[in-house]
Amino acid sequence: MQFSDVPFHDDVKNRLRGMVDDDRVPHALLLEGPAGAGKFALARAMVQYLHCENRHAGEPCGKCPACVQHQTFNHIDTLFSFPVVKKGNTALSADYMDVFCDFISESPFMDFERWLSMLDNINAQPLIYVEEGAELLRRLNFTAHRSRYKAVLLWMPERLKEETANKLLKLIEEPADDTKFIMVSNNPQAVLPTIYSRTQRIRVRRYEDSEVAAWLHSRAVNDEAAESIARLACGNLNRALSILGSSRRDKANLDYFINLMRLAYQRKVSELRLWSNELAGEGREPVMGFFEYAVRMLRENYIYALHVGDLSLMTQEEKAFNRNFSPFVNERNIEDLMGVFDKARIDVAANANAKIVCFDVAIKVILLLKR
Repeated sequence: MQFSDVPFHDDVKNRLRGMVDDDRVPHALLLEGPAGAGKFALARAMVQYLHCENRHAGEPCGKCPACVQHQTFNHIDTLFSFPVVKKGNTALSADYMDVFCDFISESPFMDFERWLSMLDNINAQPLIYVEEGAELLRRLNFTAHRSRYKAVLLWMPERLKEETANKLLKLIEEPADDTKFIMVSNNPQAVLPTIYSRTQRIRVRRYEDSEVAAWLHSRAVNDEAAESIARLACGNLNRALSILGSSRRDKANLDYFINLMRLAYQRKVSELRLWSNELAGEGREPVMGFFEYAVRMLRENYIYALHVGDLSLMTQEEKAFNRNFSPFVNERNIEDLMGVFDKARIDVAANANAKIVCFDVAIKVILLLKR
């Protein structure tokens, strides 16, 4: 991974290069910021630059043995740690390394929804388990082989289980001279304070709409489409690619939203029960994703109903339904409607029965649409 493979973020690239060039890479570095901002790609470029044997013009050379090994995910002094689901009695990143290599090759900006689909366990919430902490301790006991430094690329420390964090804490507090932790977080507020407080942090901002549009244009997307997609993507390159490809998940969420609102308006309780069972059958993470999507749709409908369409961020397919639906979202029910979906997402995340939660949402929507 080259720094040039990551669009924009020149200020962050210069800081990361400077740390390596001046030999002042902190023992624990955290790149934090919104999803789809290129943080993990920046971390990969930094570690390759750290290990490169022939750096040139602020980039890893791409040709030395270390760079070749990085490009094939085989560098012996680079360890990857990331959230997984349990296989039998263990849950190690190493168990999923082949899948993870495919994932970051296909999705260098780390689309978490795609990672979930590749784990092939729709009801699981991927975590970094205590076994992973023990395995990192074991592997980091060995000295660096090819390079001066070993590097641990840890994706999503917010998904560290507390006992895992406790195992890693001593390593992060009193690191070996040849070990560097590079962590990447989409949600730094959820990182355990014991870990967060011991890192040096770099904020990676969301992309500007103009930057997303320029990046799409470089991928042969015409100007009009690029600008429209960039507005909808809200700075997230993964979201931009998803919109560009009209992803199955987005279409499914829109279909679930349309069916819910139509059936709730018609008060078809028995059909809403079937709707609830079908949605719950998608799995825990997709259900949570739908609730997030529904909150966004309600917000966009409220904006649309206020006749400030320029501020509305919807696809043409979404607008086609919401043009007629938006009058039912108003100042009397918008807050409660959004609250219903927010609470449902939290309940499902806490392992509540998804069928019951989905049906409860449907009943409440029946009542609120009539306000």
